[in-house]
Amino acid sequence: MQIQYYGQSCFKITTKPAGRATDDIVLFFDPFGKELGIRPPQGQADVVFVSHDHFDHNNVEALKGDPVIINTPGEYAVKGLNVIGLDAFHDLEEGAKKGRSTIFILEVEDLKICHLGDLGSELTGKQLEEIDGVDVLFIPVGGNYTIDGKKAAELVRKIEPVIVIPMHYKVEGSTAEVADLQKFCTEMGNCPKEKIAKYSLKKKDLEGKSMEVIIMDHTA
Repeated sequence: MQIQYYGQSCFKITTKPAGRATDDIVLFFDPFGKELGIRPPQGQADVVFVSHDHFDHNNVEALKGDPVIINTPGEYAVKGLNVIGLDAFHDLEEGAKKGRSTIFILEVEDLKICHLGDLGSELTGKQLEEIDGVDVLFIPVGGNYTIDGKKAAELVRKIEPVIVIPMHYKVEGSTAEVADLQKFCTEMGNCPKEKIAKYSLKKKDLEGKSMEVIIMDHTA
């Protein structure tokens, strides 16, 4: 599995599906529009996940191909993947201010991955149960529209993923009114100094790791 980061909450994951299929499948999460000030994602997509319908998360038109679009909670089996979408809140007032956002949990290549979308509230016990045992957690940390760095670090300790990839924070050129990584990294205490452009991962790479933070350089 290979992961690339475009900024905001947008990731591209290239993976092999379960079963006999040999072709890679390409997944995108939360593609954003050019209004964000940084270059939108591009390329072929097989499946696109949209956590909520805001311009900085729902620019499916930027991608080529005829992708399957998953943008609501539910259970899905698509392209050899098992997917669960959990309904969540974009704010602390049960969606009254900013509406709802979907958390996506996928199983690919024996790895359980979770993209928290624009989570703005605490997780319920049931949501934590579904996320339990996650290998890779994509978590918003920039505050204002989502949980902030302090809350994100607290949530990481509750979930105890093997790998943590922060998202939805200020990157160079972005107009998003969100904080940078500093608060999250201060709270976590184990952020690496180096950013990586592409992150390749296999199940066996996870042995002996716990809550390891990976900082990704966004694809310009």
